[in-house]
Amino acid sequence: METQLETKYRKQGEMLVNRVKKRFKHLCKRFARQNIEVFRLYDWEIPEIRAVVDWYAGHLVIGEYTRKQSTPEWLPMMGAAVAEALEVAAENVHLKERRVGKQRGKRYERIDHTNRKIVINERDLLFYVNPYDYIDTGLFSDHRKTRLMVRELAAGKDFLNLYCYTGSFSCYAAKGGARSTVSVDRSQTAIDWTRENMALNGIPTEGNKLFQMPTFLFLHKASLDNQRFDLAVVDPPSYSTDRTGKPDFDIAKDHPELLRRVVAIMRKGATIFFSTNHQAFEARMAGLKVSGIEEITAQTIPEDYVNKRKRIHRCWRISV
Repeated sequence: METQLETKYRKQGEMLVNRVKKRFKHLCKRFARQNIEVFRLYDWEIPEIRAVVDWYAGHLVIGEYTRKQSTPEWLPMMGAAVAEALEVAAENVHLKERRVGKQRGKRYERIDHTNRKIVINERDLLFYVNPYDYIDTGLFSDHRKTRLMVRELAAGKDFLNLYCYTGSFSCYAAKGGARSTVSVDRSQTAIDWTRENMALNGIPTEGNKLFQMPTFLFLHKASLDNQRFDLAVVDPPSYSTDRTGKPDFDIAKDHPELLRRVVAIMRKGATIFFSTNHQAFEARMAGLKVSGIEEITAQTIPEDYVNKRKRIHRCWRISV
C-alpha cells in the first residue's frame, strides 16, 4: 500500500512530467532546426518541486536543489517519472544533487570516475560533455547566445577567455576568425577538456594557447609581458578556494579588482563580456576606466532559461 509520502511524491512526479512534456514538445523541433542538442526543460518553476531538468541529445540530467528536508527517495522518483514520459533509457538518466550556497564554487568536484564523454551539437560546433562524473557537464548552455555574440565580434581579434572551463567561448571565437585565442583556467581538467574541444572542431594549436594557472597570476604575467587583447570573456565562479580549502575568490568582493586588471591588458576599443550566476550579485564597476558599461542580460538568456523565480546569469558588455 502506498504511503502518504509516496503519494505526495507520485503527484509531484505527475506535475513535473506534465510541465516537462509540454516544454519538450515546444522546444525540441525548434532547436533541432538550429542543430542545438542541449536545452533546459524545467528549473524549479513549481515551488514544491525543487528540480532542474536538462536534455542532452537523448540523455537527461536531473538535479535536486537539496535542503535539510530532502529525502533519498525523491530524486530517483522524479527521474524515473520524467524518463518514462520522454522514453529515455535508465542508463541515460543522470541524477545530481545541487547544493545551494558557497558549495556552488566546487564545479570540478567529482561525483564519479567513469571518464565517459558524449559529443553534442551546438549549431555548427561540437562539444564533449560528461553527464556522469561532475555536477556540471562541461557546457553551460545558458550562454549559447553570448557565445554567438563573441563569434560575431571575433574576426581579426586577439581573444582572451578567463575561467575558460571547457573552452566553448574560445571555440566560438576561433570559428569566428579570431587572430588568436588565449584560454586560462587553474584546473588541468578544464584545460585538457578545452584542448579536446578544440581538436573536435578542427581548431589548430597554433595561435590558440592554453594556460593552466590562476587567473590573477595570468593577469599579472600578461601585464608584465605587455600582452594586449581586443575581446575577452570573464565568467568566474561565485566562490573558489585554494588547495588548502581556504577562500581565495569571492565575486561579490573581488570583481572590481578582477575587472580592473582585465581592462589594463585590453586595447582601446576592446570589448569585455563579464558574467556571473551569483543570485545576489551587486555590480560595483563605476571605478573602471572604460568608455561604456551596459548590462545585456536580457539579450543573452535563451528562451529555455527564462525563469520568473531567478535569472540563470547576469551579463555586461564593457567597452574599453
